[in-house]
Amino acid sequence: MDFIGQVIGVGPKRRDVLRAVAAGAAAGIALPHLASATIAPPAVSSYPAEAFRQTEKNPALQAMFGTSALTDTADVRMEAPDIAENGAVVPITFDANLPGITAAGVLALDNPFILACAYKIPAGTSPAISSRIKLAKTTNVISVIQSKGQLMSTSKQVKVTLGGCG
Repeated sequence: MDFIGQVIGVGPKRRDVLRAVAAGAAAGIALPHLASATIAPPAVSSYPAEAFRQTEKNPALQAMFGTSALTDTADVRMEAPDIAENGAVVPITFDANLPGITAAGVLALDNPFILACAYKIPAGTSPAISSRIKLAKTTNVISVIQSKGQLMSTSKQVKVTLGGCG
């Protein structure tokens, strides 16, 4: 401390306070990264890349869900526009009230690649999924939920037009 600081009893210098704050910030940034580096990540199943390469419904379902047997049900609910004015961003929402849901996905039957999106659902989660999918042209869209190993679905025809004029 300088002479004036000693006389009036002023505490540590500004420089000392800044050093302490910088050291605390550095420790706060570095320690969580060091701790997380020592913890092994949870096992994650591999990304189903093959499912997204399929051009037909049954092979896409088989690659994504391990089965291709669909059961149409009212327990799967889907909202999609009747007419999509831009096929590049078609909003879709779907959910289900079924036990043991493990996966969900959307198929666009007339797209070059059938599987538009897919999700793994954590145990104990009730899926309510909203997304935007790309449609190449007017097509039948199928929402699929995997519940207790079975595929439950609902479908809707979505008309794709330029500017949304039917």
